[in-house]
Order: sequence, then C-alpha cells, then structure tokens
Amino acid sequence: MPREIGTLLTRLANRKKGLVTREELLAAGLSEGQVDCRVQTGLLIPDYKGVYRLGHSAPNLESSYLAAVLACGEGTLLSGHAAAYLYGLTKGRPPRPEVTTTTKRQPPGVLVHRTRAIHPRYRTEYRGIPITTVPRTVADLAAGSTPADLALVFHEARIKFGVRPEYVEAVLARSRVRGAAKLRRVIRGDERVLLSELERGFIALLERAGLPLPQTNIPRDGHWVDCYWPDHQLTVELDTYRYHASRHAWEKDQRRERKARKRGDYRRYVWGDVFEAEDELVAELSPALAAPS
Repeated sequence: MPREIGTLLTRLANRKKGLVTREELLAAGLSEGQVDCRVQTGLLIPDYKGVYRLGHSAPNLESSYLAAVLACGEGTLLSGHAAAYLYGLTKGRPPRPEVTTTTKRQPPGVLVHRTRAIHPRYRTEYRGIPITTVPRTVADLAAGSTPADLALVFHEARIKFGVRPEYVEAVLARSRVRGAAKLRRVIRGDERVLLSELERGFIALLERAGLPLPQTNIPRDGHWVDCYWPDHQLTVELDTYRYHASRHAWEKDQRRERKARKRGDYRRYVWGDVFEAEDELVAELSPALAAPS
C-alpha cells in the first residue's frame, strides 16, 4: 500500500510541476490521515494551505507561480507582472506571484486581484500554468507602467507572440482598464517611445546635430517602423541582431522595406553607424531632412 500511494503521488505531482493539492489526493482515494502523515514525514511539503510539493521536487519559479494559482482555487489565473515575466515581456528580478481569481482566498505572499468573473477569451495556459492571455496581460500592466515601459512590454508581445494593436483594443473595448488612454497612445504610436539603446543613441545624435526628430515605433502599412518623418516621407530602421536572426524575420523585413520604399525615402542603420560613424550618418541624413519634400 505505501508503494502504491507513493506511485500515485508521483503520478499526480508530475502532471503539475511536482505539485499536488489536498483535493486531488482525497479524490484519488487517500484519507485525511494519510495526507497528514505524509506531510509530517516530509514526503509532502506545504507550499500553501492545501498545496503540496512532492518531497523530491525542487521548487523553481514556474512551480512557485503554479502553486499560487492552485492555492487560490478553481479558475484562478496567473496575471499582472508575474504573467508578464513568465511570458518574457519584462525582465529583471522575478516578481512575486500575482493572480486573478473569483474566490476569496488570500494565500500569504500572493498578490490577489478579485473579480466576479473571468471571461473565457482571457484564459489560456502557458508552460502548464493557467494564465491571462498576452493581450489581457499587456492591458493589466497599463495602470502602473510608464509609457516607455508599457511600450517595451507591447513591443515584446508583438515580437514574441504576434500581438497586434487590435488585439489589445479588443480587451479595452470589453473591459474597464485603468490606464487605457495611455495604453491606446502607446499601441497607436502617439507616444514617443525608445525601445533600445540603439534607438536612444540615434535620437541623441539627431538632437546634437540639430536635425528634426522623427515619430518613433509607430504602425505604418501594417508594420511597425522605428523612425518616420511624415513631412519628409523618410523611414529609418535601426537594425539589431536580436530580431533579425531568422529567415522569418528577414523575409518580414523585406516586405516592410518594400512598403516603406513606396512611401518615399528609406534608410537602414546599424550600431556602428550610430556609435562609430556619427559624422557620416549625419552627413547622409542632413540633405534628406533639410526641407519637407
């Protein structure tokens, strides 16, 4: 019997990153006493009330996030900054578990957002963890983020998950979202945002040279462009290796470039142009920006 129980525990825990809930154990046929006995002997290690980690399973970020979701009950989703971090939309130190739930549970150390209902269109699963969809996650970060930080989150969502402005607009249309006006300015390109050191260096170079500044990171013809001067019909793309190291990215760039050339002048610059050949870049751009076309 102990061996059978051990096999059962392993099978249940393997389905959820080494985690198992008391409800699952009772539903599988264990008694309250059998569960408590294995907690006392260390075979089951409590992460939260009613949520246990199998003794041989080392905790990690994903299991800690899933444990928080399980601790808050059926239908709970990882959300907010924790969801954004798991998706790779933000970087830095991992944020504490954050969830959205319809239950009244409040596990220690978990940031809980309560709601009457969570629409199915906002639910998904990522890496085995119930989580808000990427567009919903972007919207959830609007209230507490600066325009620059929000733009970076949306940029990562576009690159990694193909999120388009209309996907986020659909969330804003269905829900009351704090910071919605700010988010709309970001996704429509109405906020001047600089997403990388290369872009910041380029804008700083234009300012030192006294050249007119462009609109940055805005949608044009179904694509996002780094810099655009509407009065001069000039588009500049600032290329980094990170987003151009695959055939798909290269082909996407070619289509974007063809559309840009139809609008007017089109230039591409890389790191060396901006930081190592400043005079040459300024000399090349100055005539194009001298007077509106």
